Amino acid sequence: MIVGVLKEAADGESRVAATPVTVAQLISLGYSVVIESNAGVTADFSDDAYISAGAQIGPAAGADIVFGVNAPSVEQLDQMRDGSTLVSLLSPSLNSDLLVDLARRNITALAMDAVPRISRAQSLDVLSSMANIAGYRAVIESANVFGRFFTGQITAAGKVPPAKVLVAGVGVAGLAAIGTAGGMGAVVYATDPRPEVADQVASLGGQYLEVASAEVEVSTTGYAKEMSDDYNERAAALYSQWVPDIDILITTALIPGRQAPVLITSAMVSTMKRGSVIVDMAASNGGNVEGTVKDEIVVTSNGVTIIGYTDLAGRLASQASQLFGTNLVNLMKLMTPAKDGVASLDWDDVVQRGITVTRDGAVTWPPPAVQVSAAPTQAPVAPVMQTPVKLPMSAQRRYAIIGVGAALLLALVAAAPVSLRVHLTVFALAIVIGYYVIGSVHHALHTPLMSVTNAISGIIVVGALLQIGHGDAVISTLAFIAILLASINVFGGFAVTRRMLSMFSRS
Repeated sequence: MIVGVLKEAADGESRVAATPVTVAQLISLGYSVVIESNAGVTADFSDDAYISAGAQIGPAAGADIVFGVNAPSVEQLDQMRDGSTLVSLLSPSLNSDLLVDLARRNITALAMDAVPRISRAQSLDVLSSMANIAGYRAVIESANVFGRFFTGQITAAGKVPPAKVLVAGVGVAGLAAIGTAGGMGAVVYATDPRPEVADQVASLGGQYLEVASAEVEVSTTGYAKEMSDDYNERAAALYSQWVPDIDILITTALIPGRQAPVLITSAMVSTMKRGSVIVDMAASNGGNVEGTVKDEIVVTSNGVTIIGYTDLAGRLASQASQLFGTNLVNLMKLMTPAKDGVASLDWDDVVQRGITVTRDGAVTWPPPAVQVSAAPTQAPVAPVMQTPVKLPMSAQRRYAIIGVGAALLLALVAAAPVSLRVHLTVFALAIVIGYYVIGSVHHALHTPLMSVTNAISGIIVVGALLQIGHGDAVISTLAFIAILLASINVFGGFAVTRRMLSMFSRS
């Protein structure tokens, strides 16, 4: 079968549905690949690069399987064959007329923006791939407009505070934005209806702002859902409290197939500081911020810049095309188990069924619901094992043990030769001092501390060296063994310490 890669007809689209790398992967699956001339130029992929990868340059719409980033234009659809397959972003919930047209043309359409949010389909999830890039790019765009440092600095000219960034929505895009802003040195805050994402925010160095509400968001589709009025009111109160002190606000709240919820009102925007920046990543669906204009930058009367770009992923066209193309290759691997260049649509597979929006002249959207998550069930309570409680040692017992130990030490000193009594006294004092010194050290430092103290074995080495040349074979043998073991202890201790310290050093 032939896979055709379209040149995108949408204005401003810089991505392409296949790269030279993914073309080679498709050929390894047994497919022939035809790509339209200059289809990858805007993503920095030349026709020569595609030819070197094994593709042919020519008309692509007449292929058996047609790849595109966005839905084809009417002219491109007219060139597609009856019974062919289209794979692209189609927004099936918003483009019912397009689905009817595809069904009328008897085109099997696979919508890559309808991939179920299940673990097995992650490698096909175009929305996550593009959201990751868009979240990163959102921070870059805001930094370009912000005009000040993200990280705090202390200079001879004065102290520069770090920028404060608030990310509304901790999905794939939100996490990418949090990681990027934190990596640039900003103080990052984030909020989301799902309290379980607090750990993810903290792992990226951000601070989670919880909306105090009895409602906890549990999605059974893997996508966000619309929240209740009570939650929205509480969230608005949170934004009103934090927004005036924020330098950069990034909103990512999108509900597939629905108008984007308005999180930030114009009244909230009016309280922000002059020079603040907002990146509304939901601008394509109406925006999360009042005043957002799709694909434009708006500056409010109080000097706040609102960025409404909808092509954030496309602004990293080469990287976005590579990830998009890899998602398509993963789909073709799923549909070509024999690697014989023949795609087979498995209607019983929930992933393939979920993305199929038209088939055999009929609209098959929406698909049957796929249960991907649910509220956690109560685990059975295990029987509690009654263990005896260990009581602390009483003072009387402690003093009795100390007294017995002191008596034994005194008896040992009295019975020892005069030359050994001083050494026994030093040994006893060393035990007391060592107990109080080591007992005050944190447990995490015990291993490096003890490994360094292995250097004390150097005393044994010195003593053994003094004994090894006395002529007695037994003494010399014991001295040699003492030198060997003590040397291993010394060098091993320093090696362990060096290895542990290297774990805490920056590469």
